[in-house]
Amino acid sequence: MATGAGGLGGRLGGRSFARQFAHYLIRYATWIPPLIWFNTYVAEVTFIRGPSMYPYFNPQYNESLKKDLCLVWKLYAQEGLARGMVVTFRNPYDPRKITVKRIVGLEGDVVRTRAPYPYEFATIPEGHVWVEGDNGDRSQDSNHYGPISVRLITGKVTHVLSPLSRAGRVKWWDHPLRPGVHRRS
Repeated sequence: MATGAGGLGGRLGGRSFARQFAHYLIRYATWIPPLIWFNTYVAEVTFIRGPSMYPYFNPQYNESLKKDLCLVWKLYAQEGLARGMVVTFRNPYDPRKITVKRIVGLEGDVVRTRAPYPYEFATIPEGHVWVEGDNGDRSQDSNHYGPISVRLITGKVTHVLSPLSRAGRVKWWDHPLRPGVHRRS
């Protein structure tokens, strides 16, 4: 009798587990598509890697392996662009890679370039921006590949989330614009 009751309880426990598993699977799996959509089109949390935006991002680059964790706002990323703004975009050399740089010039601006750009000045064509890393010596930017199409921009870096000592809004408007950019009239 004890064996039969134990066997029955084991089978009911199995059904209960299966029911619970199905319930949690449905409950949590239904969140996956909206999360993917949100991450792709609205906002994303990402690490800023490498030295190209040093010292504005990753100020401890030379001292530790810490990276800044940032919020990238993707909704309407290609609208309202301004000089000094930090943006993410598809790298013109490898569109699978997302790159982070600062907008230095907008369409119609004339920018004094840096090596290895082949000309001393570049006029930014319509629908394009000139982007550069804050650490010019360690940055592959528009001085390598020229003005980028606004259509390549995937987001605007709006907040530093970590480390907590630096957490807060990215105040790109306080960043001094580099000399050598002649604004359009």
